[in-house]
Amino acid sequence: MAKRPTMSDIARQAGVGVATVDRVLNGRAKVRGETAERVYQAAQEIGYHAVGLIGQRLNAQAPLVRLGFILNKEKQSFYQALSDELETAVRSVGGVRGRAIIRYAHSQSPQDIQRLMLDMQGQVEAIAAVSVDHPLLTSTVLNLQDQGAPVFSLLNDFAQGVRQSYVGLNNLKAGRIAAWMMAMATRQNGKIGVFVGGHRWHGHALRETGFRSYFREHAPGFTILDTLVNLETRQLTYEATLELLARHPDLAGLYVAGGGMEGAIAALREVRAPGEVTLVLNELTPESRAALSDRYATIVISTPLPAVCRDLVGLMVDAVQSGVSSTAAQHFLEPLIFTPESI
Repeated sequence: MAKRPTMSDIARQAGVGVATVDRVLNGRAKVRGETAERVYQAAQEIGYHAVGLIGQRLNAQAPLVRLGFILNKEKQSFYQALSDELETAVRSVGGVRGRAIIRYAHSQSPQDIQRLMLDMQGQVEAIAAVSVDHPLLTSTVLNLQDQGAPVFSLLNDFAQGVRQSYVGLNNLKAGRIAAWMMAMATRQNGKIGVFVGGHRWHGHALRETGFRSYFREHAPGFTILDTLVNLETRQLTYEATLELLARHPDLAGLYVAGGGMEGAIAALREVRAPGEVTLVLNELTPESRAALSDRYATIVISTPLPAVCRDLVGLMVDAVQSGVSSTAAQHFLEPLIFTPESI
């Protein structure tokens, strides 16, 4: 029978004295945060029976950090998954007692986002938002950061040069990846349709730019049609896709650079056979997974949500502890690629 790990085993694993382990475990005296964290990690590694108690002790002593998140479309599966991953990342962040406060914008209006940001002022220590880019929001971010509340852009960049950091995909690169896949998967040169959520979505503009630049450079035989705005809504995308297919019976491909993919999928199912139109989507959801499965979708380019949320929360906590930085940054993560054969 294996010997049960003891405090001496933890001390040896963590490189500290048994008395230090005792203080962490029983809360007899304060221990430096990084030392206590090392003891906790050692207890986890060796399977110490009271590791949960050590975690509770650390959590009780850690400072409370409230992190605010502003998202879109509360009922959409992608944002529900993003919300869950943010909650998990905040609960798991080390060194603090994290608390996530999540709010949803009712529209793409900069005023809606601004109102949510200002409502969070004084209620959270840092803010991250999925938002359109607009001068109103840039000035709001400046004011919030002057008051000591760092602001981050999530998935779609805004307030460039002002906010603390953008966290998400390299959207220009994502657009070029989408174009490469479209050109490779489409059987012959033809017309390509493009949807973006709106003209103020910086990430969508970058995806469109990357998409078009690839075709100009490497596949000039294709004709990229005028970009359509779908406001990331299912119904508008559905109606616009049906109209697009009616006006261009020879449509070879369709790229949905933002939300609203459900409408494009539904329209194609009504009037085209699987694979007749090469469909490239963003984000793996139950809807896009089903479209891959029945081969109406060709490729899905997806954000690695657990990694994005983990990195974002870590950067937010660092900013709270270190103070607002005068240097704006970008934190890119590599996309995940899904095909009908990989789901």
